[in-house]
Amino acid sequence: MSEFQLAQRLANLPPYLFAAIDKAKEEVRAKGMDIISLGIGDPDLPTPNFIIDALCDAARNPVNHQYPSYVGLFTFRKAVADWYKRRFNVELDPNNEVVSLIGSKEGIAHFPLAFVNPGDLVLIATPNYPVYGVTTEFVGGIPMYLPLTDENDFLPDLDAIDNDIWKRAKAIYVNYPNNPTAATAPRSFYEKLVQKALEFNVIVVHDAAYTEMYFDEAKKPLSILEIPGGRDVAIEFHSLSKTYNMTGWRIGMAVGNSSLVKGLGKVKENMDSGIFQAVQEAGIVALNQGDAYSAELRQIYKERRDVVVGALHKAGISCRIPDATFYVWSKVPQGVSSQDFVTRVLMQTGVVTTPGNGFGTPGEGYFRISLTVNTDLLKEAVLRITQL
Repeated sequence: MSEFQLAQRLANLPPYLFAAIDKAKEEVRAKGMDIISLGIGDPDLPTPNFIIDALCDAARNPVNHQYPSYVGLFTFRKAVADWYKRRFNVELDPNNEVVSLIGSKEGIAHFPLAFVNPGDLVLIATPNYPVYGVTTEFVGGIPMYLPLTDENDFLPDLDAIDNDIWKRAKAIYVNYPNNPTAATAPRSFYEKLVQKALEFNVIVVHDAAYTEMYFDEAKKPLSILEIPGGRDVAIEFHSLSKTYNMTGWRIGMAVGNSSLVKGLGKVKENMDSGIFQAVQEAGIVALNQGDAYSAELRQIYKERRDVVVGALHKAGISCRIPDATFYVWSKVPQGVSSQDFVTRVLMQTGVVTTPGNGFGTPGEGYFRISLTVNTDLLKEAVLRITQL
């Protein structure tokens, strides 16, 4: 069989972080070791029945078996706008400021096709979801990484960015609540970010997939669109995946500045055929009826967080107590690299964690734990890690 050479854009890529983790996990499992996976952030709990029932009903309607709208059903976009109004007190026009996505990853990956030209500078706060930088490079953009450090509460130092850089920048990617660090951003950060973006005409790309995974009502995460001027410069990506345990359903949304939303929609018109309408119908039910379920889910993750953080601290492993997300960002032992630590943990204990440097250079010295198994398994996993 002939073997063909990959395009340069793929040949230059390192292995996708989570695909590499899956491969290592299967190798250990093949040796007969009991695996506890705290690697990928994929919720273990099932999608609630009221959403599944809505899907079943919608799937029986032959109208939903045809090609869907590229930008999404108006009724789904209206449900997104209603949810944003209820959750963030942000008014959105469903026709011009909301577009449906086949999961937020799809939208984030397509966005540079709409606005980043070859040679454009794109600022990316890191450690980060790898898709931001990969897709920037795919279209010929030049990523410039802004380090997130413990000393700065895992927020990029916007004032440290030279004005010449701001003038060259086409866009800046931020993600709060943050994956992988679990950091949250205060209003003052968003206000400064919006001010910089307005001053230098920079697009703000905000990945907000974890806003509903918070543990304190007094610290509910913000939408950047709440900030005066935010909707002038920002597009915000969100998803039903984490909020309603719908990762496999592939449904999300992008909202914000109408020209940014329309630009992304134009890419999608040429790149995909939209979300299965029955899934959108179920998404409407999730958005309209799912608030109480999300509150229950937060309590489950809070219990899991407290179990893990308490055990790590008791064992002398340093980590912050996260206010949001279902991740715990922990320091590896002194003198050990992130990769070496998580490899040793996997090979000796069967516990899968994620090396911090897999999310970017500033993640070196850390590892990430996902709270996506039940409490008993979390206790067992942390016990194995701390007894190494």
